[in-house]
Amino acid sequence: MTLKPYASHPDASKGRLFAEEESAFRSCFQRDRDRIIHASAFRRLKHKTQVFVEHEGDYYRTRLTHSIEVAQVARTIAGALGLNTELTEAVALAHDLGHTPFGHTGEDAMEEMMAPFGGFDHNAQALRIVTSLERHYAKWDGLNLTWECLEGIAKHNGPVTGDLPYALSDYNALHDLELGTWASAEAQAAAIADDIAYNHHDLQDGLRAGLFTMEDIAELPLLKPCFEEVDALYPDLDQDRRRHEILRRFFGILVGDVIDVARANIATLNPKSVEDIRYAGRGMVLFSDTVFEDLKIVREFLFTRMYRAPSVVEMRKKVTQVVKDLFPYFLENPQELPDNWQRDISDPADKVMLARLVADYVSGMTDRFALTEHARLID
Repeated sequence: MTLKPYASHPDASKGRLFAEEESAFRSCFQRDRDRIIHASAFRRLKHKTQVFVEHEGDYYRTRLTHSIEVAQVARTIAGALGLNTELTEAVALAHDLGHTPFGHTGEDAMEEMMAPFGGFDHNAQALRIVTSLERHYAKWDGLNLTWECLEGIAKHNGPVTGDLPYALSDYNALHDLELGTWASAEAQAAAIADDIAYNHHDLQDGLRAGLFTMEDIAELPLLKPCFEEVDALYPDLDQDRRRHEILRRFFGILVGDVIDVARANIATLNPKSVEDIRYAGRGMVLFSDTVFEDLKIVREFLFTRMYRAPSVVEMRKKVTQVVKDLFPYFLENPQELPDNWQRDISDPADKVMLARLVADYVSGMTDRFALTEHARLID
């Protein structure tokens, strides 16, 4: 597919922190994607919480299945807009690498624990993982990804201003990611694909978990017309197929809306290069105002009925305590860290350095490993 002028072209990449000879058969962005897929942190997403703790059921999304779904949506949007699908996919696959065990619950606990030591943010931690903590190559730490891929990871939520998490500021001092600008259209596509994917699959997982019923969501905006269309076309459809048909139409509404809005925004801006996208002063790949407002109502429903459901809240309490126990334990007992982690302790009296090392270790745990270590060391 021919790339649009405002797409990220591999031959115009700003390169890598450590110069490499280019591949004869893969673009620089394809290599980024492949390195992310083969990263240890990517494999660990298989056993990290999305909403339900990993051991609670085989059918619920994990961070890995979520990331794969985000990548699929992001590629669809990028292809429709004439963007670089390889870069889009790479950013999408990497966007959750920095998540702690137990999802946002674990992140909240880690933020509290790390408040005296520079804070914690999962987007910044993802950057730290791909630039430092993945240690497989002979010549450098990290994956040595392209500037464009790192930019997309760092700016997942848009331009980054104000006080920066240490994981972001430390790397940015070495390799300026122009944090105050918007990211490329590819990175924007990956970011909004995240919103689309989790709103769709959280409805599906919440229904499967019995936290709400089809009747409970039938009158929600965006979903109501999907119910009406499916029930008119297939009045005798069994409930499993009915649910799938309704939710895939909801999915399609969100994707189609983003593509339509992005095309209109790009036509208005008439960008001639990727830099025009970065300095546009606003995002290009967005929901329409109408869909955004309707989606807020769906999110409010999910917040009340799923994220704050009694069973979910009870599990949140348990796993929050796991993180709050493990972090101070390793901080006071660094000798309990694995040998390869202890090698990074240059000064045991440097509590900031040690806390950041412990945060790297604990945040990298899978759900099951965190529970096992808690049982072994604390219980």
